[in-house]
Amino acid sequence: MKPTSNDFIVYADDNMLNTVIRNLISNALKFTPEGGTVTIEAKPGLKLVEVWVSDTGVGMDAVNIGKLFKIGEHHSTLGTAEEKGTGLGLIMCKEMVVKNGGQIWVESELQKGTTIKFTLPLSDTILA
Repeated sequence: MKPTSNDFIVYADDNMLNTVIRNLISNALKFTPEGGTVTIEAKPGLKLVEVWVSDTGVGMDAVNIGKLFKIGEHHSTLGTAEEKGTGLGLIMCKEMVVKNGGQIWVESELQKGTTIKFTLPLSDTILA
């Protein structure tokens, strides 16, 4: 594949990055009703790339957002098709993102959807 001006390389472990993205997409699909949308985007900055997975799903209130990345706070919500989760996926995602030099956070509004964003350092490698 020939790179385009929109291509960039991040400095991250491939397996961890793939796991994070798979988990975020899986969550977005789980909480988005049929006919909704899930979007994956990335935008490079000067030293970091910001990646986000957005959905038009059920959304969350501020109280539940505050519980998401805390090990001592058990938080699990049934999906739109009654799928069960452990509540540990996002904790795992946070650990992996932080280990790779990034940060992760959630933006959400009830009945409008959720966006989970994370950053990773851009590589010094230049695509040619």
